[in-house]
Amino acid sequence: MKSNRQSTTIMAAADAAETDFELAQRVLAGAEYVYAELIDRHKHNAMTLALRLLQNNEDAEEAVQDAFVRVFRGLENFAWKSSFATWLYRIVYNVCTTRLMRRSDVKPVSLDKESDAAQSLAGKLPSEDSPQTQLLASEVMMSVQDEIARLPKIYSVVATLFFLQEQSYDEIASIVNLPLGTVKAQLFRARTLLQEALTRRHGERLIASSTTDTAKEKSK
Repeated sequence: MKSNRQSTTIMAAADAAETDFELAQRVLAGAEYVYAELIDRHKHNAMTLALRLLQNNEDAEEAVQDAFVRVFRGLENFAWKSSFATWLYRIVYNVCTTRLMRRSDVKPVSLDKESDAAQSLAGKLPSEDSPQTQLLASEVMMSVQDEIARLPKIYSVVATLFFLQEQSYDEIASIVNLPLGTVKAQLFRARTLLQEALTRRHGERLIASSTTDTAKEKSK
């Protein structure tokens, strides 16, 4: 009974979770302390993006703090034509690129560059229901985050926004202020580089797992 009551409490808490819009309205109504909840909700992703751009933990933390101050000051005028997260990431991106331009030892990397095409690795993956795939998927996800951090900055930024922060093509284009076609090209190249890296890490296991699943299907 105790377990059921705990589950009910957890579910009720999840249902009661306020949206970004609702939290923002409370802040604008005078409950400024609620802004800390918005910060806690989005700080990790904002920090990840800042690190991709600045590649320095201290600089990234300062940039994120600056971005959250700007968001707070601009909250009253935010029209909610995009999600709160997209707006925040755009501000983080702008703050970071401004910091990069001020650095004397770093040449800012332009994200406005087209990429080459390559083939997908998806066909090599085994059945989603297999135990091997479930275990491998967890390992691969950890590898994806690691490999995104290793990508050239031109690709790691858009890959972070797309794969880790689940922003759409249009949202990414808005954040980084690039044409939609350029964003798609960069993501295609980023996906290619990630697939190559994941193949180096897990390729043989992917193929072995796929072969095992195929053999099991044939034996049924």
